[in-house]
Amino acid sequence: MDKNRELFLKAKDLIPGGVNSPVRACKAVGSYPLFLTHGKGAYVWDSNKDKYIDYVCSWGPLILGHSHPRVVSAIQEQAQRALTFGAPTELEIEMAQAIVELMPSIEMIRMVNSGTEATMSALRLARAYTKREKVVKFNGCYHGHVDSLLVEAGSGVATFGIPGCPGVPDSFAGTTISLPYNDLSKVEALFRDRGDQIAAVIVEPIAGNMGVVLPERGFLEGLRELTRRYDSLLIFDEVITGFRVGLGGAQGFFKIDPDITCLGKIIGGGLPVGAYGGRREIMELVSPEGEVYQAGTLSGNPLAMAAGLETIKILREEDPYPRLASLSKALFEGIGELGEKVGIQITVNYHGSMGTLFFGPGPIRSYEEAKGADSVLFGRFYREMRKRGIYLPPSQFEAWFLSTAHGPEEVDFTLKAAKESFERILKEEE
Repeated sequence: MDKNRELFLKAKDLIPGGVNSPVRACKAVGSYPLFLTHGKGAYVWDSNKDKYIDYVCSWGPLILGHSHPRVVSAIQEQAQRALTFGAPTELEIEMAQAIVELMPSIEMIRMVNSGTEATMSALRLARAYTKREKVVKFNGCYHGHVDSLLVEAGSGVATFGIPGCPGVPDSFAGTTISLPYNDLSKVEALFRDRGDQIAAVIVEPIAGNMGVVLPERGFLEGLRELTRRYDSLLIFDEVITGFRVGLGGAQGFFKIDPDITCLGKIIGGGLPVGAYGGRREIMELVSPEGEVYQAGTLSGNPLAMAAGLETIKILREEDPYPRLASLSKALFEGIGELGEKVGIQITVNYHGSMGTLFFGPGPIRSYEEAKGADSVLFGRFYREMRKRGIYLPPSQFEAWFLSTAHGPEEVDFTLKAAKESFERILKEEE
């Protein structure tokens, strides 16, 4: 029996759905999860000892690939000193300094343990600063499993077609207004009608949780202008894009300064982490400086700080972003062209080292358009690629990621696997 299937059946008796995060179950692609045992560079191995090229990269944090020697060494050195203290360390100051230097919109920052903690805390802070309650988000953008942000969310919520979430009181959901991504006119209309009630607009500057969807020209600029005009705050959720699309994140690329930024993933070097930061006058409201309470036993823990600092140090030294962008172009456009040759329509959305292949016509500029993609066909493609040693995100609505450990050899192998997968899919349809 397949060891992965055997482990999954065992897990389902002990863990809801057999997994500790829903998308991992592979339910949306008609399969079962791989139980991974180890990874090295661009590759992972499962419980059957089968090897795969990894385009999940732990959902984004592993921009240097698995087990980068310098990151592993940094973790080992810190672990020998201590795993955690629940007390301040110099590493926290070094991490804060590195982020402040690279993201000028951030003058002060608070470390937490996850992206969900970061967005939850950022919203609390925004409401306290503006003394307003309403928050605007966008359909298909996922900002963690915060009660008030599960309205029309992306990621697993999109994967399983859940419009909201049982257990979230209507009073919580009622504080959130969700609008179509890239539709600035609807945001303008809302602000004209209720601008004095809106505490903040939270947005993924490059959406990564309905699949990768890029902001249209003027959309982010328009959000920045509107929030300033109505004395609301603009929150960029850069948990995925921070240090992924460049050292300055998406805000550096688009040259837009949000009021608050949420970070995670890469700043932990592969360990659990999150952070939120922004203008000094806003951040000084956070306890113990101010009265907005937020705390965490493992916040800023030395293992995550050591791993994240070493990762950022390598990114600053090597500037891998042009090379990663070139690899992404070869990968995503290459698969798109292969599909076109055999009559399988694919819309290619990518930026830097993250991207998505939507099985269907484009353009894909919003969650409403993304939902039109053929998730059944994607599921068939996923299963065929997995048979050929390619590990993809098990959902049409998730981003693929490349790392510095990926190279032309891995891209060429992936293109060959894609060609064979398309041929197999078409043969089954005859």
